Amino acid sequence: MSAILDAPAAARTGQYLSFWLGDEAFALDIRNVREIIQHGPMTSVPLMPAFVRGVINLRGAVVPVIDLNARFGRAPAQVGKKTCVVIFDALRDGERTELGLMVDAVSEVVDLTDDAIEPPPNFGTSVRRDFIHGLGKLGERFLILLEPDKAFDVEEMAQLCALSQETQAA
Repeated sequence: MSAILDAPAAARTGQYLSFWLGDEAFALDIRNVREIIQHGPMTSVPLMPAFVRGVINLRGAVVPVIDLNARFGRAPAQVGKKTCVVIFDALRDGERTELGLMVDAVSEVVDLTDDAIEPPPNFGTSVRRDFIHGLGKLGERFLILLEPDKAFDVEEMAQLCALSQETQAA
């Protein structure tokens, strides 16, 4: 046999944008990220659940901004000097649509091989398990790799908005 056939297949490497929520490190596959912008003025929309922080005008397009802390069931984020909005593509009715994620700070783009990614834990995370793609090992720490099509499912968020409106009307 040739050495090429005997060699194990090279592990694929993916790139992830890492960011912080409080003292927890998260990451998104860079292929889903469009851009990162500074937190700025946004228009709040009445009768939205707490995790919809508002909408921004991004080059003429209306882009909803999701407060990631609130989406994960935590207290709404406090805006600081490093607060950013990560613009990414979300799936809705088979179509890609832009959403903004408000995060405490963006860190860096990291390379992770498939063998550096562990499956989501069965316990001990502050985020719903179906929102997590896996845990990326980065030196001595872990990054929580988000599953954007689950964590930011536009249909589920729309249902939560409708429930919020019903609760406020009652």
